[in-house]
Amino acid sequence: MITHAVIFAPIGQASRSDQIVQRLSNAIITGLLEANEQLPNEADLAKMMGVSHITIREALNTLRANNLIHTVRGRNGGSFVCEQAWELSHSLNPFKTLSTDYLSDLGEMHCAIISHSARLASRRMTNADITRLRDFVAVLAASTTPEARTQADMRCLLAIAACSQSARLANQELILQSEWSSLVAMLFRSENIHREIVDLYISLIDTLESHTEIESVNIAKKLIDTFTFYLIENKLKHNVNNNQ
Repeated sequence: MITHAVIFAPIGQASRSDQIVQRLSNAIITGLLEANEQLPNEADLAKMMGVSHITIREALNTLRANNLIHTVRGRNGGSFVCEQAWELSHSLNPFKTLSTDYLSDLGEMHCAIISHSARLASRRMTNADITRLRDFVAVLAASTTPEARTQADMRCLLAIAACSQSARLANQELILQSEWSSLVAMLFRSENIHREIVDLYISLIDTLESHTEIESVNIAKKLIDTFTFYLIENKLKHNVNNNQ
């Protein structure tokens, strides 16, 4: 699976257990690693991520302490994603503490990542990549809850970044999603916003499939700009409601 290939990609020589914790935490919080999903065993994780067994064990211990994973002993045992991980990340309204400047800056950063990913993906995506992305968008279109829509949306965005074939872009997208997902979940309560986002994804897929680079970049920018517009609009509404 393309998302898991990014999640469990080698960490790098200078990285330590806290960077593994960050990557796996982001993947759990955004739903890329689903509730009750079993992680690879310690030996496999160490090999996949290019670190020692001790480093992996330290990271898993931290994830357990943060109630993001739990361990089951025995023949069918292993480390599994906790069911309440999503609830932990969405328990507070993020608009309470975030400024419009912060949301604007976050949107600009995300726009840079996704628009450049779309530029590269328009040159490099295969027919199989296009089919996979269409499947992800179909799941988004059929989703009926904010949680399911957000998780589907995150898969779509990560798939676009991964199809750029740039490990740095894909990893940056994964890191950014820990901030982005809790905000987007608030937007996906709206049926109109959900439909608008799905339509933009469909348009983006068409341009990626035809390898139309400029149009792919423009629609990718419009996709993230649309999210950012609604995030700022919701922040302003939150301020008004709290001041009444």
